[in-house]
Amino acid sequence: MFSRIHQAFLNAGLGEPTLLFSFSDSMADGSVSSVDRVLKRLPDMQRFLKTDSPHRGFPEMRRLCNSDSMELAPVSHIEAIVAGIPRSFPFHNATIHFHSPVFGEMVPGASNAANSVAGVTLSDSWWVSGRNRSLSAVTIVSGDAGSKKLPALPAALAAVLAACGKARRTVQVALPYAEAPEQRSTASSNPEAVQAVKAIVADYRGRLREIVERAGLPHELPPQLEALQKPTAGNAGPLKPTLQRVFKDLGYSCRGASGTFTLQRRTQGNLTAQLYLDVGTWSRNVTAIFRVLGMGFKASLAIPVALQTLGSMQYPIGDAERWQKIVENLAALVTELDQSLVPEIEQAAGPTPEWFEPEA
Repeated sequence: MFSRIHQAFLNAGLGEPTLLFSFSDSMADGSVSSVDRVLKRLPDMQRFLKTDSPHRGFPEMRRLCNSDSMELAPVSHIEAIVAGIPRSFPFHNATIHFHSPVFGEMVPGASNAANSVAGVTLSDSWWVSGRNRSLSAVTIVSGDAGSKKLPALPAALAAVLAACGKARRTVQVALPYAEAPEQRSTASSNPEAVQAVKAIVADYRGRLREIVERAGLPHELPPQLEALQKPTAGNAGPLKPTLQRVFKDLGYSCRGASGTFTLQRRTQGNLTAQLYLDVGTWSRNVTAIFRVLGMGFKASLAIPVALQTLGSMQYPIGDAERWQKIVENLAALVTELDQSLVPEIEQAAGPTPEWFEPEA
């Protein structure tokens, strides 16, 4: 994969990409030092050796890294190292970043993602169930708020992304305003709107009981402890069909992942309304969060599955009958939030460009 991405930059006429890397040993005492193995084979990599904390709050570790000095290593050295991962060089964490000016320069603090630097990032890390590998890319695009679509990517950049393969997930992150309001020419996040949305969500959290009562949920459910102790007639079976059937008339699509479901729709103001459900990443319980996503903000409100379960956001799914009641209750509460919370946020946040799709 490293060779494939590197060659894609050359084939696109972008020249040699700037390669930033971090190869970290494990923090556990007595572990094999991949750093020492690399230095034995490639002694001139000694200039990249450091013992420090890669992120705030993390303990110190030994690693080979050039992100601070920006001093480049021979491509042949990086190729030799990645070819040895994970057998010869079982690094606890290895990250390589490819950059070219065509990707743009990331504004610091624009995203909370660890790899939110313009370019292509390839990573490999240790985990209890095996190695975790990921490939991601970040590019900066200037979008006109009045346009229906974002401008096409430069041909060279598009060629590099095509060589990376089909994207499984895309996320749009709005950059902060860089100019005064009267000088803004491109769409970006509005700090004033973000604060207004936060205040609205805080108000709804404080009045959650009132909002649940106003929604008129169709079913009463036993409190969480009683539901845990009371046996049910088998399990709920497939969960997605019930979600699709109940939420279809509300205009929500349903996408499932490992232990989660995301139901979402597009509002008239181009916001994205979402119901996020965790149904089993850790246990056979359901946790529901209603979200409204727009330019530069994500409003999140944890919601109960019944008035009787207010304060207990995790709730046992139980059998098919209970799951049907849970879903119908959530649909009633989402309907209420669609009619109250969403319009308030739309009014406070202002218009969102038609092309803005926070997650896909």
